This record gives sequence, C-alpha cells and structure tokens, in this order.
Amino acid sequence: MSRKRKELPTLEGVEISAVAAEGNSIARVDDKVVFIPYGAPGDKVTVKIDRKKSRYSEGHIVEIEQPSTIRIAPLCEHFGTCGGCKWQHLPYEFQLECKQQQVIDALERIAKVELPEISPILGSERIWEYRNKMEYTFSNKKWLTFEQLRSGEEFPKRDAAGFHISGAFDKVLDINRCWLQDDISNRIRNFIKRFGIEHGYSFYDLKAQHGFLRTLMIRISSTGGIMAVMVFGEADELKISELLGAVENEFPEITSLLYVINTKVNDTIGDQEILIRKGKPYIEEEMEGLKFRVGAKSFYQTNSRQAYELYKVAREFADLTGKELVYDLYTGTGTIANFVARKAHKVIGIEYVEDAIADAKLNSEVNGIGNTLFYAGDMKDVLTDEFVREHGVPDVMIVDPPRAGMHEDVVDVIKRAKPRRIVYVSCNPATQARDLALLDELYRVTRVQPVDMFPHTQHVENVVRLDLRD
Repeated sequence: MSRKRKELPTLEGVEISAVAAEGNSIARVDDKVVFIPYGAPGDKVTVKIDRKKSRYSEGHIVEIEQPSTIRIAPLCEHFGTCGGCKWQHLPYEFQLECKQQQVIDALERIAKVELPEISPILGSERIWEYRNKMEYTFSNKKWLTFEQLRSGEEFPKRDAAGFHISGAFDKVLDINRCWLQDDISNRIRNFIKRFGIEHGYSFYDLKAQHGFLRTLMIRISSTGGIMAVMVFGEADELKISELLGAVENEFPEITSLLYVINTKVNDTIGDQEILIRKGKPYIEEEMEGLKFRVGAKSFYQTNSRQAYELYKVAREFADLTGKELVYDLYTGTGTIANFVARKAHKVIGIEYVEDAIADAKLNSEVNGIGNTLFYAGDMKDVLTDEFVREHGVPDVMIVDPPRAGMHEDVVDVIKRAKPRRIVYVSCNPATQARDLALLDELYRVTRVQPVDMFPHTQHVENVVRLDLRD
C-alpha cells in the first residue's frame, strides 16, 4: 500500500524580497528560500507550496494580500497562464535593473575575473510588438484555466491555436491576443482557427500524432514583408488549397504565403520541403543598406531593431581597421559576418547548420560582399589547429554560441590560436562567465555591454571584449 502524500502548506503573509532566475521571485520563510513565479519585490502574498526540498521550496501565489509599490497591471489577458512574459507586472526600467544585475552577478560570481566598469544595459526601444517571428500550435486539447474549470461550464470542443503549456506538451493555451508581435499575427492565427472550426478541419492531436491543422509560423520584417508558414499534418490537397486561398484573400498584405506537409512525429521543419502558395520564399531585413534574406528555416535575431544595436556593439568592440582577418564562430546566417565585412580584410564564418551557411553565402552574394568565406559543420570538428594553419591566425574572433556556451575543445583551439581580440556575444551570461574563466590566463576583459533583446522576460544578451594579455 502506497504512503499517502503529505499535504504541503499554504503560507500567509509571505513577503517577496527579490527576483530570481527563470523569471521567478524569491521569498524567505524560516530561513529557507521559496521560489514563486509572478511575484514583485515588496509584495505580501499568500503562497501555496507545491514542492518542498531540503534547501528550498517552490510555490504559487494564491492571493496578493498587499501589492508591491512597483507592481503594475500586466497588459496581456493571458499573463500568469501563458508563462511567456513572466515580468509583465514589473516596470520596464526595473526589468532592466534586474538584467543588469544578472550580468554583474554571473561575471563576478562565476567568472571571478578582473572586470572593467560594466556599461549600463541598452534597453529595447520597443517593448511591445517587437518580435519578428512567432510560432503557434494547433491542438484539439485546449488547456482549461482554473477559472474555466471552476465555472462548471462544459467544454466539449477544445480546439485551440496558441502556445504549449509548460510541463504539459500535449496541452495548448488558446491565445486571443499576444502583444509580442504586430497584431496582424493575431488576426491571421485567429482567422485560420475560425476557418478550421467552421469547415470541420481536425486540429492536431499531440499525443496520437494526427490531425490536419498543425502549426503556424509568422515572420514580419522591418522592411514590411510578412511571411506565413502553415504546417499541415495531413496531405489533403483540397483542404490545403481551400484554406490557403481563404488566407490569401483575407490578408493580401502577406508577401510570402508558404506551407509544409509534416507527417513525422516532431514539429521541426528543418528537414521538410517548403512549398510556395504566393510570393517569394523569403522576406528581407535591412541594416545600414545591407539586405538579409530570411527564409522559413533561417535563423535571424527575433528583435530586428535591437539586433542592430547588438551588432553595432559587437562591431565597435571588434575595433576593425580594414586589415584584419576575422573568424565569426557560430555565424548562423552570417548576419554579423556580413555586417562587419566592410571593415575587415576577410571574414570566415563557421556554423553547424548547413541551411544557415547557404543563407550566409547568399546574403554575401546579394550584398556584393566578396571577402567572406563560410564553412558548415560542428564547431569543435571544423575549428581545429589545422583549420587555423590553413586559413590563417585570426586577428579578431567574434563568437556567438548557443545558450550552452563553447565546447572546451573550441576554447582550447582559441587559446592556441591567440587572436589579439575576442568579442563574445552571449544569450546566457552564466555560460559566458564560465568560458571567460577558461580564457582568463591569456585574456583580460576590457569591455562589457549588456543588451536587452526580450522585454518582459528574464533573458538578457551580453557582449564582452577580451584583449590578449601582454
């Protein structure tokens, strides 16, 4: 006979003291830390403990007894359920302070290297409708909120179009309006959902792995291009034509209407054929007269305007004179490589994804840039001592790795190559700090510039300049 699980307590009068990692807030109860989402420093709350460990607990707010003086009303009706923008209830200036401190804490506590004064974080000019890319999921298992469950109402039809619920892969929160992208994104998604319901189309069953309407990706470029990529889970050409024709008629402003038939288990479309209903297979972004083609599979920073600010910082830190050989590691679609190429003698970009490298080469060609070379492959396999001997020791390295940071083999090759300068662009200050510690014997940190790419989330980018020690 199994032991009955002990009921965890509900605590009253808990005071939120600070914000923490993963968008949580922190309180202390009986000298133990409690992590609580959606809290604001200064809130006095009633908390239900959901999980108890020896060193910490996790809980959720049942009632705000006394709101913090800094707490503001969140703009989004889905706040607290969606989970995508956990800091909407915090003023943007305070969000920036928290992100600045996040960078400082990572560099001081993890890297433990000598640091210059850290520059004030560059905030995003737009804090709403700033994303150029959104992805939505269609599901026949709509997530029911606590309010809906308590209402006693029956929900026999649970078709939804929105975002996955954290911890419940087969449940999707039906989204009315998301404020992270231009409102046309909401109108397209809601139109397709209504059209599907009215015409009896099946919404995807994420557990059983079948259904007609599967996912939707919308890209909106700073130059005015709008791309909609509809992914179908069944190859029903009649229904596909019927739906896409309706979308085309309803939204003539869509410049690239594309679709995919994906009948495999996972949602990724990197290995799928992109089919064209209308327009070109790409939209274009623009920076300082350079044009970057962005296709359905392309990676491009999701905050276009702030990406420009980020790349300007990277270029400034690189301090190029026109004579340098530059390696751009984790180059993606070559945006940084092409952005700095005018000020360098030669730029060599390396990236794991072959499609991204194809885009990088195309972007060089489109912009008449002839001093770039691009190579595809796993970074630790491509960037070797032999590669450096063949292509030359770089004067400057720009690295922009994924959240996990750089592989130790890559760090070792960099240390043996000894470029005069390294510009490290990171989306994860913690792993960046770890890598800075590995480089510290040869390099000193001379510049640090945090950049906010994602308002209302805990994520922060950070750019560090390292110079070879004398």
